[in-house]
Amino acid sequence: MKYVKVALGLATGVAIGLGSAALGLAAPSAAAPAGPGNANDTISQLVSLGKQVIVDRLSDAPLSEASVVSVRPGAATRQMAWDPDQIRGGEQVVYVAVR
Repeated sequence: MKYVKVALGLATGVAIGLGSAALGLAAPSAAAPAGPGNANDTISQLVSLGKQVIVDRLSDAPLSEASVVSVRPGAATRQMAWDPDQIRGGEQVVYVAVR
C-alpha cells in the first residue's frame, strides 16, 4: 500500500510538472504583437512596449520586406550607471527571428 501512495504521488507530480511546462511553452507566443505587418512594424511595436529587441536575421531581406519567424522572450536586463538616478532596470529582452 505504501508503494501505491508513492507511485500515485510521483505520477501526480509528473503530471503537474508537464502541465506547467506546457503553459510555460505557450507564453512566448503571447509576447508577439498581434496583426499583420512586416518585421519592421513588429520590432517597432515591441520597442514601443518598452522591450529591448535583439534581431536574428535569417535572410538578407530588408526589415521592411522581411516577415517575423518567431518572437521569444529573454531575461530582463539591468543597466548600471555611476549616477544612481540613471539606473534603469527590468527591461525585457525579446529575440525576434526574421526572414
